[in-house]
Amino acid sequence: MLQSVRTTIAATALALFGTALATAQDCPRGELDKTYCDRNGDMVADAPSDPKQLVNPSTLIFAYTPVEDPALYSKVWDGFIKHAEKVTGKKVVFFPVQSNAAEIEAMRSGRLHIAGVSTGPTPIAVNCAGYVPFAIMGTQGGTFGYEMEIIVPADSLIKSPADLKGKKVAFTAPTSNSGFKAPSAILEAEFNLKAERDFTPVFSGKHDNSVLGVANKDYDAAAIANEVMFRMFERKVVDKAKIRTIYKSETFPTTSYGIAHNLDPALAAKVKEAFFTFPWEGSALKAEFKTEDRFVPITYQKDWSVIRKIDAATGVKYSCK
Repeated sequence: MLQSVRTTIAATALALFGTALATAQDCPRGELDKTYCDRNGDMVADAPSDPKQLVNPSTLIFAYTPVEDPALYSKVWDGFIKHAEKVTGKKVVFFPVQSNAAEIEAMRSGRLHIAGVSTGPTPIAVNCAGYVPFAIMGTQGGTFGYEMEIIVPADSLIKSPADLKGKKVAFTAPTSNSGFKAPSAILEAEFNLKAERDFTPVFSGKHDNSVLGVANKDYDAAAIANEVMFRMFERKVVDKAKIRTIYKSETFPTTSYGIAHNLDPALAAKVKEAFFTFPWEGSALKAEFKTEDRFVPITYQKDWSVIRKIDAATGVKYSCK
C-alpha cells in the first residue's frame, strides 16, 4: 500500500511540477508567492485561468496536520476518506506527513490535494503553497474556536486596555497563545503597551488561576481563554458578577481544511461537498474530537485575520523558499 501511495505521489508530482513552477504572471497577488494570483482580493490563490493548468487526478492525496502518531489518525480519518471517495468518485489516500514544512512543501510541489493545516502554519500554506482553506471543525450553530479576553474585577476603574498602563496584568505561561502571545501582540499593536515598560506582567500558571485571581482582585487584569472561564461559570467555581471583560479578540481558529488552488473547479466543489455532508454521528472523528460535530465554512480572509495580526506584531514573515 505504501509503495502504491509513493508511486501515485511521484506520478502526481511529475504531472504538476510544471504548474508549481509556472512563470509568474503580471497579476494582483498581495502577499502570495509569485506563482499565484489573487484577482478577487480574497487573499488566497485563484484557480489558474489556463484550463491546462487545472488538475483532475484519479487519486486524491489527503494529509492531516502532523501529529504524534500519524498511523492513529489514518484510522480516525478512514470513515471520512470513504465518504469522500463516494462523493468525489475518486480514490482518496491518507498520506501521513511528519512536519508542517513537509505538508506545505507537498502541496506546493503538487503532491497534495486536500489537507488539514494547523492554525499557525495556515498563512504560510496559503501564501507559499496555493492552499485554499474553506472549512473548520465546529458545532451546529456554526461556532468554532474560542476568544482571548482581557478581564478585570467588575468594579474596577479600568474601562479599556488603554487603562492598563502601570497596572499588574496576569498571563498564564509564555508558551500560551491566548494566555500570553496573542494578548501581548494585541496590546502592543493596538494600544502601544509593552510588558515591563508600560505594565507589570505576572504569570499565574493556568487560565483558571488567572480568572480566580481577577475575581479575588489579586490582579488588576488578566488575559484568558474564554472557554475556560465559561466552564468555570457553569460549574459555579467563580461568580460571573465579579468579572468584567474589557477586550475580546476575534475568534481563534483551529485546524483549517482546504484544497490545492489548481484542482478542477468541479472536483473542488465535490471535495467541499464531501466535508460538509460527512455524517459525524457515530464516526471516529466524533469520538476523537468530541465537542465538534460537523465541518463549518470559513474564509482565510476573515477567520485568520487575528492570526495574521499576531504574526505581524511579532515579526513573522510569510517568506517562501
